[in-house]
Amino acid sequence: MPDAAIAASSLAYLVPLGYTLIAVGGLPEDRARHAALSALAALGLAGLGYIGCGFALQFGGAGLAHSLSGLEELVWEWSALGPAWGAGWGMAGLTGWGLTGAAETAGAHALALANLPWVITAAAIPLLGLRGRIPTWASGLIGLLVGAVIYPLAGNWIWGGGWLANLGRNLGLGHGLIDAGGSGLVHLVGAAAGLAGVLVFTPRKPRTAAATPTPLPPVHLPLLAVLGAGLLLAGGPAWFAGNPLLNVATFDASRLALNWVLAAAGGALLPLLYTWFVAGITDPLMATRGLAAGTVVVAAAAGFIAPWAALTIGAAVGLLTPLVIYLVDHVLRWEDPTASLTVHGLSGVLGLLAVGLFADGHSGAGWNAIGAQSYLGIAQQGVTGLLAAAQFQPDWPAQMQAQAVGAAALALFGFFAAWLFLAPPVLLGHLFRPWPTVSQEELTP
Repeated sequence: MPDAAIAASSLAYLVPLGYTLIAVGGLPEDRARHAALSALAALGLAGLGYIGCGFALQFGGAGLAHSLSGLEELVWEWSALGPAWGAGWGMAGLTGWGLTGAAETAGAHALALANLPWVITAAAIPLLGLRGRIPTWASGLIGLLVGAVIYPLAGNWIWGGGWLANLGRNLGLGHGLIDAGGSGLVHLVGAAAGLAGVLVFTPRKPRTAAATPTPLPPVHLPLLAVLGAGLLLAGGPAWFAGNPLLNVATFDASRLALNWVLAAAGGALLPLLYTWFVAGITDPLMATRGLAAGTVVVAAAAGFIAPWAALTIGAAVGLLTPLVIYLVDHVLRWEDPTASLTVHGLSGVLGLLAVGLFADGHSGAGWNAIGAQSYLGIAQQGVTGLLAAAQFQPDWPAQMQAQAVGAAALALFGFFAAWLFLAPPVLLGHLFRPWPTVSQEELTP
């Protein structure tokens, strides 16, 4: 593994740290302590689960789809669909458990190292919002479940040669699902698992008067959120560069890094203007949440869209951030103090759909084994949405359909996989809870 790739994989840990600091910035001091513990729990539980069995589930069949050195023996991919459906409907890898056997190579180790920051981020998203409000066993289960099962299976569908990546070959839907930086795999899946925890464990908040002021967090917490925003900007390029399966030869790496910063800038600016217009003061915490949402929304499309499009989608999700946070907190009355459902969930969905709208065709030729030489009759045309560059043909609505199918599949899988493991113990606890008794004194008039 080249030294540059090792350095990039190491710097990528700035990204989950940045998201953690932004999440903590909006919590009361007592809850901030729980959130800090959650970040460490995500590192330990998700990392352990991923190395133990997650890598095998994600990349056990990667040798069938990728030519990366060291993956040649990882060729065991399972599908629920029979051979009559054809190849490319993979759903889970079945070899490489514990990074042993076929996975005991430098290429497999590099792949596992690059995915650890991603899986830790996916596990931290639900843990940060739920820790301190759900039982300790449930926190541990969510972290382990995301790292060992949920993230790896979803990752197999996108990066391991699974069915979402092959929507283009099997169903003619563009280049298949495009999610270069994890808008869906990391953020949407993590937020969906968090939503399952919210609905299973926490009651809806009581209604409060519209004029009731929200208490401000201690001053040092928003400052930590601003620090987290800086870490996101610094770690973003490494988040992509550490992935050995990300073929940077098919797109301009400098445009990817520029788009990351522009989307973050747009995401931060609009909440500042909105809070100043509505409340007369700017809110730094809301701005950092908008910035985080901007990085999430651009993650899937960063290498495939023009800079103006990155700024546009960042600004759009930045404007939506305070509005949707209000909707979640005051209309739906869901307990989401870290705003993960908005910052990671909404932005994850919009990030996937942005590819189908803004991908201009300059980048991604040959992505998911589609159109390496030409696509739609045009040489070197890459991933393309509706707003194609002048010399390319729009791939509409095929690419948008692939993105929509992927967004729906990832959201539903993340939610129901977490709900399936969390809801039965809670239901059994309610069934076997002792009934309250009434004393004789209370019965006597």
